[in-house]
Amino acid sequence: MQVLTPSLNYGNFIASIAAAPARLLLLDYDGTLAPFRVDPGEAHPYPEVVPVLKDVMSAGGTRVVIVSGRPAVELPPLLALDPHPEIWGSHGWERLQPDGTTQLEQPSDEERRALDDAARAAGASIESGARMERKLASIAIHWRGLDDDVARACRDAIGRAWSPYLSSGTLALLEFDGGVELRAPGCNKQHAVKAVLATTPADAAIAYLGDDMTDEDAFSAIKARGVSVLVRAEFRPTAADVWLRPPEDLVAFLEHWRVSR
Repeated sequence: MQVLTPSLNYGNFIASIAAAPARLLLLDYDGTLAPFRVDPGEAHPYPEVVPVLKDVMSAGGTRVVIVSGRPAVELPPLLALDPHPEIWGSHGWERLQPDGTTQLEQPSDEERRALDDAARAAGASIESGARMERKLASIAIHWRGLDDDVARACRDAIGRAWSPYLSSGTLALLEFDGGVELRAPGCNKQHAVKAVLATTPADAAIAYLGDDMTDEDAFSAIKARGVSVLVRAEFRPTAADVWLRPPEDLVAFLEHWRVSR
């Protein structure tokens, strides 16, 4: 564990969790609660994570929220929590409640048409072995597990295929660990975080944990009210306040939220 923000008194923050009248724990999934896998269906949480989260949720007093780039419906089977926590999927475009209720934001007709066209362009450009994933408001190209040269060729080909959609400003491109995503600009993880914070008491203990560049906007959104945490085996430049290595540091941090109402 390493504190990255000199002004943060980490010990005081940890002590405040048990004393807080309300608590909010926001968590990315892939790379944070679970190690990356070539097959996303095999990306199960670190073994120690699920029992801790189960206890945190059953004790009450902590609102647990998953904020992921994945479609929200993919996560409950992997988390194996009943009921599952609140899940914001597809970078904030989807909200899945524990009772199964789903709320969706929709891209504009223009953005949807651009995504359809971009998907066709990508299909003719990606290297063998790369995987294209179409989501509600984005297209992700995954090259995790491919040879470095193949991955580089795939990145270059996708860059050429998608350049018209970027130059027009209709869609935005964001790289993530193991791929790249073209998406409508209306929602992101910061959008989800701000929506959750809007219904969270001002005196709550709050933390957001994430690993990837897609979490940086969420780190920025949380700073005024809580602690942002980079969860990653190797350090990278970040706006986060704290760096934890998984799974040991991660589980130790989650244990602090295992408190009674």
